[in-house]
Amino acid sequence: MRIRIDYTTTYDYAADARDIVQLLRVQPRSGQDQTVGRWRVDVDADGALRPGTDAFGNCTHLFTADGPLRRLSVRVTGEVDTREAHGSVRGFPEPLPPAAFLRTTTLTDPDAGIASLAAGCGDGAVLDRLHALTATLFATMAFDAGATEAATDAATAFRQRSGVCQDYAHIFCAAARVMGVPARYVSGHYVRADPQPAAHAWAEALVPDLGWVGFDPANGISTTPAHVRVAVGLDYLHAAPVRGARRGGGAETLAVRVSAVEAGRSQSQLQTQA
Repeated sequence: MRIRIDYTTTYDYAADARDIVQLLRVQPRSGQDQTVGRWRVDVDADGALRPGTDAFGNCTHLFTADGPLRRLSVRVTGEVDTREAHGSVRGFPEPLPPAAFLRTTTLTDPDAGIASLAAGCGDGAVLDRLHALTATLFATMAFDAGATEAATDAATAFRQRSGVCQDYAHIFCAAARVMGVPARYVSGHYVRADPQPAAHAWAEALVPDLGWVGFDPANGISTTPAHVRVAVGLDYLHAAPVRGARRGGGAETLAVRVSAVEAGRSQSQLQTQA
């Protein structure tokens, strides 16, 4: 599948924002199941955009603005060819040992509820337990964009049984780590018929004899050719598409628009099949 991605993030500031620094994780890498074709990162302000690689092996771009701004837009466009790998994740840089992904973070710290969730997934083969975890989250959680925010932790989202894909991924990682299974957060894109208000998120877990496998609990499935993997980390903060700092600026308004569609297919065709 060839997937065309158009992703724009726009910041509006109430006053002049100075010393703006933005770390972007918006460019995917090629691996066994995806090949990145043309890819472009544009920032609509004067400054420096420096490519790099972070500790997790993610592609990064560090933007530093030359002067004060009232508005800043980052636009990402490109195409990725994906192939069926039945959830298997291979061919990507792995600078960290698997044990690093057993660490908890503030956003993935398990409580008694998540420990009970992990125990309820049985004691059989790791792959079976992870599929059970995916199915349980899909069946018992309600997708609600207004229920949580970026700083909501896994335990809180699971207690209220609602949240967005970020929350599903955090809960999955927390529960998998309770099982003793290394797990990591993934940010990326998922093909949908309509423009989306944010990028997508899911998780990967290390399965004996299989390696890393992708699970998308918000959709109740393993990853498919409709998924484009962009960045990984212990939680959202390590894989966020855009993170930054500034001085001044006052109140900030953020607008995000994401389009991830199969290349060569019209929106009307996609909507008919949705």
